[in-house]
Amino acid sequence: MPAKPLLLGLCLLAGGAAAQPAPKHGHAHGVAPARAAVPVLPGQDAFAALQEIVRLLEADPATDWSRVDLDALREHLVDMDEVMLRAEAVARPIEGGVEVSVTGQGRTLVALRRMVPAHARELDRIKGWRASSEPLPEGVRLTVTAADPKAAVHIRGLGFFGLMASGAHHQAHHLAIARGAHMH
Repeated sequence: MPAKPLLLGLCLLAGGAAAQPAPKHGHAHGVAPARAAVPVLPGQDAFAALQEIVRLLEADPATDWSRVDLDALREHLVDMDEVMLRAEAVARPIEGGVEVSVTGQGRTLVALRRMVPAHARELDRIKGWRASSEPLPEGVRLTVTAADPKAAVHIRGLGFFGLMASGAHHQAHHLAIARGAHMH
């Protein structure tokens, strides 16, 4: 089968989305064609995280809407964005792990000072790891070590940004913030 008919056939099997003409107007005009595919991602990570939390809160009949604080969750998501996208991290291998000096200015510095100490406490709960943080004039120093040499290599491999993304507490933490619980 020639390439174009094969591609068209695959698109039709996938729901016909590619066979439909593209809408001629922006999102404020009309409804998408009935057979058009609908995007899954909302287009921005913080928006997606808030959307997911709103969906969970609305699905839970026990939600106390008088305590819900989505503005606090948004601020936390801004902190995450600042740390992950704007902070500068300089790692230095040490005995059993890594020491990272993380710096930033303005909003990034504020986010580092909120997030790194809190996350160090979470990392310290990982079996066999020891984590601590201390303030620096323009940031924070994060130190993570382990007695097991394989764990030490793992820690070094993660580096600062991988360490900040480690652990399974983030989603529950976001839901707790949205429910009005203490941030860290």
